[in-house]
Amino acid sequence: MTYIGNTDEQRKEMLERCGVSTVDDLFAAIPASLQPKSFSLPRGKSELEVYSFFKKLAGQNYYDLVSFLGGGYYDHFIPAAVDAIVGRGEFYTAYTPYQPELSQGTLQAMYEYQTHICRLTDMEVANASLYDGGTALYEAFQMAIAATGRRKVVVDGGVSPIYRKMIYSYATNLSIDFRDTLVLHGQTDRERLFDLIDDSTAAVITQNPNFFGAIDDHSDIVRRCHDNGALALQSVNPVACAILKTPGDMGFDIATGEGQPLGIPLSFGGPYLGFMSTRKKLVRKMPGRIVGRTVDNKGKEGFVLTLQAREQHIRREKATSNICTNQALCALRAHVYLSLLGTEGLKEVAQLCLDKAEYAKERLKAIPGIEVMDSIPTFNEFSVRLPMDAGECVGLMIEKGFAAGFPLGRYYSGMENFLLVAVTEKRTKYEIGLFAEALEDVVCR
Repeated sequence: MTYIGNTDEQRKEMLERCGVSTVDDLFAAIPASLQPKSFSLPRGKSELEVYSFFKKLAGQNYYDLVSFLGGGYYDHFIPAAVDAIVGRGEFYTAYTPYQPELSQGTLQAMYEYQTHICRLTDMEVANASLYDGGTALYEAFQMAIAATGRRKVVVDGGVSPIYRKMIYSYATNLSIDFRDTLVLHGQTDRERLFDLIDDSTAAVITQNPNFFGAIDDHSDIVRRCHDNGALALQSVNPVACAILKTPGDMGFDIATGEGQPLGIPLSFGGPYLGFMSTRKKLVRKMPGRIVGRTVDNKGKEGFVLTLQAREQHIRREKATSNICTNQALCALRAHVYLSLLGTEGLKEVAQLCLDKAEYAKERLKAIPGIEVMDSIPTFNEFSVRLPMDAGECVGLMIEKGFAAGFPLGRYYSGMENFLLVAVTEKRTKYEIGLFAEALEDVVCR
């Protein structure tokens, strides 16, 4: 029996006001098989007791692990100024940014964030953010379906399995014909992909660098898409865009990605940031919010929400988005981060990631029994074949103070011995050396 009120009289009065006789009657609408076995709850604890309990619980977390874990989310350095600026009261509020009464400061920040994303991806238009990288990819192929009137979507095997799981889940009840290419450690399987592109294809989705870290130039895939009237979509690492060929340079129609590397902490999985940019010709198919710059009737510059996509903006069934909010605070973090680093600073971060990953490859190649998969160029991630189960290896490496990487067997059958290793600008040569020594100790024991 649940605890309601302090006395029998209070409990009786509360039940009467609810129009029932017993506590069990309150839950009669729930099938017995779904009801809790008991509603007996312990009495509440004091503030001090609760604080002590959670402090002890939090103490079980590994805060001091040296991270080589990636898979789309990375341990980058975040300048202290990001927290100092974004933590200000005028920014640090929960607000759904689609009302017209938004402050000029918030609108200007969104506009400048959009400008950053356009410059990073070399595209013409960006929206004011989406939930995360996977959601952005889903919205991108929905744009392609709306623009082409077709239902077939080709997904390259190098696209993140996390993103693929998300887009397939979102599309479970939609009549979309998904076609997948084979999963390769290297670059895209052109032969298989080209066989799948025809005049019924709405979109082709690729990723660069792909989930295994491989860098590729997809310009030929874009041309094949356009020859068949399909749109080309690419998911990208925003830091890599600073030094690699951009989606715009390759001719892509829509670019998306996960913005977590842009000044957003890992935070046990979120909240994160989805970014999206596209060609101007597709702007009216774009979901989310778009902020524009204009002048008022007195010639004064101002910022406004424009081309609003939701149903409540009198678009009704023509709405291109059912997103009820976006990640404005995370987008602001990305804006502040990119503003602090500037163009050359971001290039330096990207080059450090690449150079340190190459150094890590060389250190790991020297370990007996480990094979580094390095036949193709990579950015800050690469996979290695271990002489043991990668999941077991990760567990042993945690005991040595390292988050060693992502065991690929979790998503790919037959790859139980493969480990995906990520290196960011935070990792020093000393840490990489200790990592290699610890890994050698584990696999050669």
